[in-house]
Amino acid sequence: MSATGTHRRPSRPAPPALGPRQRRAAAYGLVLAMALGSMMMWIGLPLGFLYVGSLVQGGAQPTLTAFAVVLFGIIIGAWVIGRGLAWLDRMFALVSGVDPNDHRIPLPWLRSMRGERGPLRERTVLDMVMLISVAVGLVIVGLLFVLVHPGTPTV
Repeated sequence: MSATGTHRRPSRPAPPALGPRQRRAAAYGLVLAMALGSMMMWIGLPLGFLYVGSLVQGGAQPTLTAFAVVLFGIIIGAWVIGRGLAWLDRMFALVSGVDPNDHRIPLPWLRSMRGERGPLRERTVLDMVMLISVAVGLVIVGLLFVLVHPGTPTV
């Protein structure tokens, strides 16, 4: 707080002194890192903790410990990866010079049906990377389901 009692917003650090080619390469690298991180969140993290849970279980009988390791491991891991992805998104905004709060682009599912206008959240590169990674993951799971198990499921 300042002497007048108002909160001051911390100033944004200056972008690194990079040329246009270096900025573009850094931006592409950050987007690639976000894509890999989001795929790790949707595929690598659950599979990794299922493997760790199977190691904790040991025998053929399932144990509560194995379930707890998988559950809490996925929750904590998703939080850590999410924080990392948010950091990458902030670094992308810093390197590219794009401030996501400069202009508002409402997402279709965040628009009010009543026509009222409230504060809108800006769409970021991370939003698009996450949407694309979820879509790709769903397509892959659908293709695996159709190609690996083409018959009807039996009970």
